[in-house]
Amino acid sequence: MDSRFAVFFFMVGWSDTYLNDCPTDCLQQTQAPERVHVQYGDTYFQEDVIGDEYFVSYDLPKRYGAVQPTVGASLTNDNDLWIGAGGKWSSERISDSPIFIELSLMPGFYVQGDGPDLGFPVQWRGSLGAGVNFGDTGSLSVVFDHRSNANASEVNPGIETLGIRLSYQLD
Repeated sequence: MDSRFAVFFFMVGWSDTYLNDCPTDCLQQTQAPERVHVQYGDTYFQEDVIGDEYFVSYDLPKRYGAVQPTVGASLTNDNDLWIGAGGKWSSERISDSPIFIELSLMPGFYVQGDGPDLGFPVQWRGSLGAGVNFGDTGSLSVVFDHRSNANASEVNPGIETLGIRLSYQLD
């Protein structure tokens, strides 16, 4: 895995948690916006577009410190499947601006269809997105993510997706 996503996620998430939550309780569970996300994008393998990916995810209605639990699944037009769960951080928590950035890190399982051999069934999905909120109803964002097996096997080519995400707030 491109470790920059993981390092950035942990630096930002833990800094936000330390600065904003640790005076009371660092990992206290708090309420967070419950959301469903639908994403469509181009999938890249070794810098070549190899197809399309459809990604659906759900953010649970709670947060631990600055990190919100999230689950997701994706399917490519080559029938490659990825299913995972992890955490998400968003600047929405620290800014009232409609513009936001978000980071996520989700370990998951990859089932190869007709797509590339990624070397190992466990794949880490690191994501960076930027978007705009439309009040309490939803948001639209551009998202880039990278998946790889974090060098769990000798074969670790990784795969990327550049997509557009539509989000709907449930509460």
